[in-house]
Amino acid sequence: MLQQTRVAQGLPYYLKFIKAFPTVFDLANATEEQVLKLWQGLGYYSRARNLHTTAKEIALKRDGKFPDTYKELLKLKGVGDYTASAIASICFNEATAVVDGNVYRVLARVFGIDTAINSSKGVKEFKLMAQELIDSDRPGTYNQAIMEFGARYCVPHNPNCGECIFANQCEALRQNKVNKLPVKIRNQKIKERHFNYLVMISEEEQATLLRQRKDKGIWQSLYEFPLIETTSEVSWNEINDSEAFKNFSEVNKIEEVILYNEKPVVHKLSHQHLYTKFWVIKSNAQLEKSIPISEIRKYPVPVLIENFISEFSPFQN
Repeated sequence: MLQQTRVAQGLPYYLKFIKAFPTVFDLANATEEQVLKLWQGLGYYSRARNLHTTAKEIALKRDGKFPDTYKELLKLKGVGDYTASAIASICFNEATAVVDGNVYRVLARVFGIDTAINSSKGVKEFKLMAQELIDSDRPGTYNQAIMEFGARYCVPHNPNCGECIFANQCEALRQNKVNKLPVKIRNQKIKERHFNYLVMISEEEQATLLRQRKDKGIWQSLYEFPLIETTSEVSWNEINDSEAFKNFSEVNKIEEVILYNEKPVVHKLSHQHLYTKFWVIKSNAQLEKSIPISEIRKYPVPVLIENFISEFSPFQN
């Protein structure tokens, strides 16, 4: 949960999780929807799916026995070098060095390393150095100490170098490069996507439509309203004339269309920005595969959808 999540944000989710799933067997026996619903709001939902898969692996194939070595931990779904190193060293006293953002920063500055930390060369170089430095007698304590030092003292911006215990040997300080290290390649362009959600409302049935995202990519296995994605911001007439809308089974059952938000909601993900409009469509006919409005909060949905559901008055009852 703490991968790409702050402790303060992750702790309430952790407490809810262990209450719902007190053992690995409880988690293994849960449905994916139950897991995703409890994860809702943390983002990076592949982590939840990997966690669920790993719970099944441990409960059903390993008789509930958790791997206790770095190499065996790496075989678990969603467990990479960082997680395996942390668990192996802290829980099982194996001398495997942790390299996270904090460790990269400390090592790059103290030793003056300008190899990009997100390059294949950098990953190998920093891992090798961290492994050479680790205290083999107390690897867990060492790993936690260097991570904590980076998080509290050798912070990304404007660290208090004058009071740093490594001030006399820090190459970045000596070369006046503290704010330039570590180096990271930034070459990924932010992709813009335009989402048009069709919020179907059958007032007679008090029902709406949700669909599960099956494709791999963002929000896999989460639910959302029927979606028409366009290359730019569009009007209702453009949606109405589109092939995607003509293939929409409820196209002939529309009574009224209301644009909920004139200005698109901008939802920023790591490598893409979603510009979203919600089109509220009232229908006088029975909707196919509808769900009762009263049950809409039972489904795991992205935060973008959850925020709309929380604001949209017909969904408040």
